[in-house]
Amino acid sequence: MKYCRFELNNEHHYGLIESLGGRETITRLVLVAPGSEAPMDELPTRKIEHLAVAEAKLLAPTLPSKIVCLGRNYLAHAREMGSEVPASPLLFLKPPSAVIGPGKPIRRPRDSERVDHEAELAVIIGKRCHHVREDEEVKEYVRGYTCLNDVTARDLQAKDGQWTRAKGFDTFCPLGPVVNDELDPWTGVEVECRVNGEVRQHGNTRDFIFSLDVVLRYVSRIMTLYPGDVIATGTPDGVGALSAGDVVEVSIGGIGTLSNPVTDDNVA
Repeated sequence: MKYCRFELNNEHHYGLIESLGGRETITRLVLVAPGSEAPMDELPTRKIEHLAVAEAKLLAPTLPSKIVCLGRNYLAHAREMGSEVPASPLLFLKPPSAVIGPGKPIRRPRDSERVDHEAELAVIIGKRCHHVREDEEVKEYVRGYTCLNDVTARDLQAKDGQWTRAKGFDTFCPLGPVVNDELDPWTGVEVECRVNGEVRQHGNTRDFIFSLDVVLRYVSRIMTLYPGDVIATGTPDGVGALSAGDVVEVSIGGIGTLSNPVTDDNVA
């Protein structure tokens, strides 16, 4: 099952997606916001005139109460950053105010001289998640998967010695374009980043240092996760700087491509 969040007639909706004639198409509107633990395809819907996903005004596909991110979850990325491999999942948070949807501009803040892309697979939580037991199947807590760009002010990350400011600027968490619950990160999902069409990052979730089982159980022992919350699973090696005028794309097999232009922030 795939779904998206989009704007139609100046209102925001969730829509279920089907493949019709080789095109991904929104065929049904979800009539209640998916804040409950019910699966998306079990919520009440109504048919609409078919709308191609490529022609829809897509929004970020979730409104999370928090975004929990993993640092250094790929060995090659840890090495390129000159960092030790963490002994346990290395967590940080991005604020919900950082979220933007497909096509929205990433704004490079005046305070930073180096803003980097970080392509990641994002997990969207579908069920209240607290102290997940070792004998529980973590997939039961997952609503689906989408693309995420963990945009980072790299110079500020080094300067501050912690990551809140560097990771937390408005527009620093593009999400989308759609959510797919049929991916299997355990068997391997391709993650790629392109800047102006040039491949910068390419990795596979088979290379996670900490599997999704470990990550979800670990996070759930620290904080309760709620439906709609996001876990960003870490980025492959190849992170690099973005300049105003660039277009950065995060592509994940089975989901599609999250594309965002880059601008300078002109706010004084």
